[in-house]
Amino acid sequence: MDEQLDKFDLRLLQELQKDGRLTNNELGERIALSPSQCSRRRTRLESEGYIRGYQANLDRQKLGLEMLVVISVTLATHNRDNAQRFSQLISGLPEVLEAYALTGEMDYHLKVATRGLNDLSRFVNDVLLPHESVQHVKTSIVLDTLKTFEGLPVLIPSSWHGDGAR
Repeated sequence: MDEQLDKFDLRLLQELQKDGRLTNNELGERIALSPSQCSRRRTRLESEGYIRGYQANLDRQKLGLEMLVVISVTLATHNRDNAQRFSQLISGLPEVLEAYALTGEMDYHLKVATRGLNDLSRFVNDVLLPHESVQHVKTSIVLDTLKTFEGLPVLIPSSWHGDGAR
């Protein structure tokens, strides 16, 4: 953990992860600081990159994206140029929600949302498989979501008993 963050910074981050629309007045009430202190801290956390931005959390299914799929990809050759070609392909595909380069048997895992089986088939057969960087694709359809991302674990050390104010 970064030692530049005190308990108020961490509490502010916790609250903003729950609701990024909180005003400085509301934040102040929740973390026991004045609105002006919250404003200064929020601005600093944004400028230092702890807060990368704000966005709405949309409902995938209400938008018609009924199918969630994890796709494992193996590259045709393992070199930097091929990895860059694959990365460029993935960055331009809105169906790909998340993409991870991995160690182990598979080179990448993609989290993909599509409207249904036809869109998934088109995505795999017309987009991924024909690409020069791809050797093998394995799809796994998500049957049920047990937990979704709700924010990073921002833990305040129990040893921080002082006020930690700056």
